[in-house]
Amino acid sequence: MRRGLKISLVGVTGAALVLSASGCGGKKAADDGGGADGKKTVKVGLAFDIGGRGDQSFNDSAAAGLDKAKKDLNVQTKEISAKPDEPDADKESRLRLMANEGYKMIIGVGFAYTASVIKVAKDFPDTKFLVVDADQCKVEGPNVLGACFAEAQGSYLVGAAAALKSKTGTIGFIGGVNVPLIQRFQAGYEAGAKKAKPGIKILPAKYLTQPPNFDGFKNPALGTEAAKGQLDGGADVIFHAAGGAGIGVINTVGGAKKWAIGVDSDQYNLPAVQGVKEQILTSMVKRVDSSVLDFVEGVGNGTFKAGTKKYDLANDGVGYSVSGGKIDDIKAKLDELKAGIVAGKIEVPTGS
Repeated sequence: MRRGLKISLVGVTGAALVLSASGCGGKKAADDGGGADGKKTVKVGLAFDIGGRGDQSFNDSAAAGLDKAKKDLNVQTKEISAKPDEPDADKESRLRLMANEGYKMIIGVGFAYTASVIKVAKDFPDTKFLVVDADQCKVEGPNVLGACFAEAQGSYLVGAAAALKSKTGTIGFIGGVNVPLIQRFQAGYEAGAKKAKPGIKILPAKYLTQPPNFDGFKNPALGTEAAKGQLDGGADVIFHAAGGAGIGVINTVGGAKKWAIGVDSDQYNLPAVQGVKEQILTSMVKRVDSSVLDFVEGVGNGTFKAGTKKYDLANDGVGYSVSGGKIDDIKAKLDELKAGIVAGKIEVPTGS
């Protein structure tokens, strides 16, 4: 188990996290009461972004933060998903519902939760909150933690991979919704491609929807149409940063026997793209799962610190996948670029 923290999870009207103080060097865990066995119990709530569990991308990576620990933990969690185009008031109500029910750890998945978490956290000072992908990497409050990711850095490396593996000399990018977060993916991707192959042609980026329409993160049909357009434009490698809508991108690009690049999680083994998995070149990975686990451990062992925590190439908070061995021949070059970024020798643009 990670860092020796002894944790088990059991269900109590949703999710209960059972923390053993003996596994924390005697430190007390936050709790809502102890049982006869001496274990301290706290509840954990998970509020998903649009698409929820099953999007096979960003939300699933957050869920994996608990699920992947099943070897050591008995995990049951209360999960509530956002609705398309919902107002912030709905997010606040969702968070307040869990806080009022006694959930002592509450996780908001996605930048859209930032303002709501900050507001609700003020009314529940004894509850710890995590915002995954905190908006502009800014949060407030002594009980709020924001997990921030260097998406541009990871995208830089898959951009380099796209340029190096392209045979037509033309590559593309498809973003889900035209917001600053996704613009960072685009900026890093294009910069990495140009670094690896200065003469590479990059088609104009295609964004599936404009805010406040967030269907671009969940509608695969939109991804399918956008991918067709970029394939017609001559692209033989296409990177998507479109959440669940990206499944349409991968299936379309793969069906055309061109290279697709996944996002957030290693999408090579996803059930929804099994028919074209051999056309997935790599994926730009964000360790959302690690941010969730780090938060749970931090609250459990008493080391929780409010503020923001950065996940970047230096701490492997972002990176690229190697499943399928499609980039084995260029991995040394990608790792060289990674080392340059970590050392500060390569500056990665963020688009803002």
